Amino acid sequence: MEKPQKMPKVAKVKNKAPAEVQITAEQLLREAKERDLEILPPPPKQKISDAAELADYQQRKRKTFEDNLRKNRMVVSNWIKYAQWEESQKEIQRARSIWERAIDNEHRNITIWLKYAEMEMKHRQVNHARNLWDRAVTIMPRVNQFWYKYTYMEEMLENVAGARQVFERWMEWQPEEQAWQTYINFELRYKEIDRARSIYERFVMVHPEVKNWIKYARFEEAHGFINGSRTVYERAIEFFGDDHADERLFIAFARFEEGQKEHDRVRVIYKYALDHLPKDRTTDLYKAYTIHEKKYGDRSGIEDVIVSKRKFQYEQEVNENPTNYDAWFDYLRLVENENDPELIRETYERAIANVPPANDKNLWRRYIYLWINYALYEELETEDLERTRQIYRTCLELIPHKLFTFSKIWLLYAQFEIRCKNLQTARKTLGMAIGRCPRDKLFRGYIDLEIQLREFDRCRILYEKFLEFGPENCTTWMKFAELESLLGDTDRARAIYELAIQQPRLDMPELLWKSYIDFEVQQGEFQLARQLYERLLERTVHVKVWISYAKFEISAENDEEGLNVPLARRIYERANECLKGLAEKEARVLVLEAWRDFERDHGNEESLKKVLERMPRKVKKRQKIVSEAGVEEGWEEVFDFIFPEDEMARPNLKLLAAAKNWKRKQDTDAPATAATSDSSMPASGSETNADEQPQQERMNVSEEDEAEGEGENRSNNPDE
Repeated sequence: MEKPQKMPKVAKVKNKAPAEVQITAEQLLREAKERDLEILPPPPKQKISDAAELADYQQRKRKTFEDNLRKNRMVVSNWIKYAQWEESQKEIQRARSIWERAIDNEHRNITIWLKYAEMEMKHRQVNHARNLWDRAVTIMPRVNQFWYKYTYMEEMLENVAGARQVFERWMEWQPEEQAWQTYINFELRYKEIDRARSIYERFVMVHPEVKNWIKYARFEEAHGFINGSRTVYERAIEFFGDDHADERLFIAFARFEEGQKEHDRVRVIYKYALDHLPKDRTTDLYKAYTIHEKKYGDRSGIEDVIVSKRKFQYEQEVNENPTNYDAWFDYLRLVENENDPELIRETYERAIANVPPANDKNLWRRYIYLWINYALYEELETEDLERTRQIYRTCLELIPHKLFTFSKIWLLYAQFEIRCKNLQTARKTLGMAIGRCPRDKLFRGYIDLEIQLREFDRCRILYEKFLEFGPENCTTWMKFAELESLLGDTDRARAIYELAIQQPRLDMPELLWKSYIDFEVQQGEFQLARQLYERLLERTVHVKVWISYAKFEISAENDEEGLNVPLARRIYERANECLKGLAEKEARVLVLEAWRDFERDHGNEESLKKVLERMPRKVKKRQKIVSEAGVEEGWEEVFDFIFPEDEMARPNLKLLAAAKNWKRKQDTDAPATAATSDSSMPASGSETNADEQPQQERMNVSEEDEAEGEGENRSNNPDE
């Protein structure tokens, strides 16, 4: 009785820590290569001197192979090596026996059959090989490799009839397309055209695809059978019908006829295909038809092809979705190229009849351009001014101005009337537009019109109406003042700016103030500009205002030389003092940086040193993250700026630390007899404690300050 096999004991790893020196796999392989650990010495060569020694060698090899087969019969490589070794020993019968045993063991393995057949063919055992191929294709008829090898062997033996018989057996299984093509090529090699034609007939029925019919037709054409090729194409079109027709078939048929110089037939084929195929599957067909007409047709034929195609497409699109205005635009552009006014007007009328289904301006944006294009066409192409005027008026009546309007239509109509020299009508139209639906674009367009006509009094009236409509619009105030400035009325422009900055609500006040200051600078009124800066600083202390004020002082012209730099320096000092008490430290940093750059350009070393002493240092701190609900969600790191001026105002931390040490020393040196004092001591002791409590609180405060100071110093240390 055999003992059960024991599992080897696995050594327990006591220390699982990683080794101090890590060795990579690449290093192990390199060392193994250097030491030749992977190279095994070759076996010694044996020289066989007599038959007995050969028989002994063969017996040992066979025993080894048989042992391997007994261990695992499913390893195909063992069978192949065994059979090939017997073949190398010229023992063909033994090798054949081993191959047969391998087939009995696993008859579905393709490699065994192929190796077995190759051995028989190599040793010119034709009948054995033929018998073997017959067995292989009978057992596994769907393995095309067997059939290819079998037919190739018969053809190499010049057994054409046998090869044809094998092909016929193969075709009964209806293999893939390449197998049929191989059979056809075989017949063509022996000039059997009729046999190849019959194979094609069966081929297109087994694999009824368009490309196979085209191959069949090209085969007929290549061998000079023009009528036969045409017949194949016609049969293919009839075979697929209208439901399964493909544009590739019609294109191939048309190109065949084009090669035969039958251009009338080509046109008939293309037209038939375009009439019977869906439009979404005729892209390449139209392209091929157009190319043919460009080669062999005239201009009118080409244009008819393209226009008819696009017209049909656009008609389908607008019928499916009448509010698809992009399709209407494309359709109208195509129709306008035909130069038929009646057709163009009819198409425009059909397009503008499709009013958007809802009073939503987004739906009307594309629709309104149909009216604009219609009016421009009538004005520029047909030059029918009365019809153009009627189009504009009808469009303005159609738009629901109480909900929304289109300033472009009002302005285009007014400009049209001006071109017709009807100035009063144009003004009346724009006045009605402003009265019914005042918009910024309408005001600006009306004002630009009056400026071009040099009617400045009307411009002033319009600006006043415009400002009554939107007093918060800073652009309007600036344009109004700019107009007065151009007209030379400086006082009026200044008055407009004064009214503007006194408005309680403005959309862009910074631009308005800048424009006002620039106006005074252009006029050379530097004192007034300086007063404006002071008035602006009363309203806001924004850092950009301070920097702009300082730059203004540098560039301002003064009667006394050398006053610009002190004035600008004084502004920077004021800005620093003003921003010192604000929580936004970044603004103060920007002021100091601008001041530093100013001193580098215009100051001296002493003034620059004073500014550099005020420059802050950047530290990193931690602060709690508190959500909107007041819940602490952790900590985050933030950057803060510490200014030397602020640190000088704080209590001296070193002095507080020295006081703390002195207090500790006094407590240590106190006499030990204080605990055994008289009974009257508790009262005085309570007073002493009461007196010392504020001092203790001050010491606690100093400790906190010292800790905070140490934290700041640590945060400033780059090593930590």
